[in-house]
Amino acid sequence: MRVILVMNNKAQTVVLIHGLWMNGLIFLAHQSWLSAEGFAVHRFSYPSMQGGMNDNVQLLSNCINKTAGSSIHLVAHSLGGLVALKMLSHEPDVRIRSLVLLGTPYKGCHCGLTLAKTPLLKAIVGRTFNDWLRLPCPAWPSGVEVGVISGTRPIGLGRLIPGLAHPNDGVIAVEETYIPVAKDSIALNVNHSGMLLSRTCSRQISHFIRTGSFLHV
Repeated sequence: MRVILVMNNKAQTVVLIHGLWMNGLIFLAHQSWLSAEGFAVHRFSYPSMQGGMNDNVQLLSNCINKTAGSSIHLVAHSLGGLVALKMLSHEPDVRIRSLVLLGTPYKGCHCGLTLAKTPLLKAIVGRTFNDWLRLPCPAWPSGVEVGVISGTRPIGLGRLIPGLAHPNDGVIAVEETYIPVAKDSIALNVNHSGMLLSRTCSRQISHFIRTGSFLHV
């Protein structure tokens, strides 16, 4: 039986990792909500367009090494989840306890792959994503609980790209977020960008960090 953590001190630290075309400011709402629950919360920013995967993995690793707290939990949106997974496959900080992925296309990304194959549009998916496509999937770290949140509200740029499977969040299909070793997963009625402003999503993140599972109601 998993012991539920008592979140009344700042020893439990959450690091928020943004996705493509964004920076850490996009996580201000989640930072506020999670801080109110007793977590010490940090926003990590990286150059998702210009930076390569290995460069951004190193930046994240450096950030984690400088982060205080006896237990660290990663929360990553979309591309940020791929960066986090790649980092964890190397030499992760032993303090990292869990990783919550929000709309991260681990199993595939129809929209991103379609853009990457289009000569005039390849550049807009950035170096980090293109590196992910050509690199092998990373090995799974031991001792890190993975939770997957996907969206089912199909509002987003993916509506302009034929062939995106249903259900989807407007950019990423639910089936593309599937991770076989995930401890738990849940699909919420949010779109891809909406995850970043969803109080429901924040509650699910907090519950997974505390218990290792989501609230299935």
